[in-house]
Amino acid sequence: MKKTLSLLAGLAAIILTGCSGNDKAPKTLLPNISGKAGEVFVVIEKDYWQGKPGNDLREVLAADCPHLPQREPLYTLVNVSPAGFGKLFKVHRNIILYNVDPQVQKSGIVFKTDVWAAPQCVIQISAPTADSADVIFTKNADLVVSALEQAERDRVISNTMHYEERSLANQVLEFLGDGTMHFPNGYSLKKKTDDFIWIGDEKQFTNQGVFIYKYPVEGNDPFTEEKIIAKRNEVLQNNVPGMFEGTYMITSDFDTPSVKFVKYKGRTFAETRGLWEVHNDYMGGPFVSHSFYSKDGKSIIVLECFVYAPKYDKRQYLRQVESLLYSFGWKE
Repeated sequence: MKKTLSLLAGLAAIILTGCSGNDKAPKTLLPNISGKAGEVFVVIEKDYWQGKPGNDLREVLAADCPHLPQREPLYTLVNVSPAGFGKLFKVHRNIILYNVDPQVQKSGIVFKTDVWAAPQCVIQISAPTADSADVIFTKNADLVVSALEQAERDRVISNTMHYEERSLANQVLEFLGDGTMHFPNGYSLKKKTDDFIWIGDEKQFTNQGVFIYKYPVEGNDPFTEEKIIAKRNEVLQNNVPGMFEGTYMITSDFDTPSVKFVKYKGRTFAETRGLWEVHNDYMGGPFVSHSFYSKDGKSIIVLECFVYAPKYDKRQYLRQVESLLYSFGWKE
């Protein structure tokens, strides 16, 4: 947990430093970003891309996305040579720019936003040699991933706030009393009880859903994997039936869930990732949950998202709905 918190603090400091540069145009004058969600342009010489710097970068950013039912890379990477990095490419949503030049006097990594377009994430690595640039990336790999994830997440939240289904935020506020989250058009209320809400966006071949539930704090250390999953299975068995009698959503034991602690905007929560399935049926997919104490400390609140998309890759569907969990905030 200490490592996670220190990484986030370091990222915030670097982003503030990077945003102070003079090469940013006023945001209102910038064009909109281009490119697909989850895509990153890597501006680096082809020889370096095919050598160790490129291999080490791919090992991190093109690694398998955790806790998905099939293999999908964390990000889709596109190599662009520095000579070919023209106006068309400069408006891409995510750019990692390698500045490898013997004349570089100050080596390091800088995180910037909205340099050539908005909302844009630009990460520049400067070093006199390819080997030293590779060392800089390797040492800051966790920060690079965090910056890209935050940028993708912020775009989803911003779009949500522009096209919000406001009645759902009120439903959540009424349910929790002192906190709410936000949903874009297309989502609707599926179920609401005294201790459980189900909000989802169901289309012909995809289903993105959010569960919000709460339960009393019992005993010490309620955020172990065993306790989180046991309570999850209990709540979903009682509230999320399958298509046939005797079927219901549970946690799949095909993939062991992972739990880590995250601090985001002053709120600490246990993030759980894993796979769900329907007991006595063949449906399944990925889920992510955030578990944290209520303001009075008497209850555990869980915000959970899941995806069902049997015909499609699930990385981006999960990233979209997971971002909605980060829109949660306490009532001021």
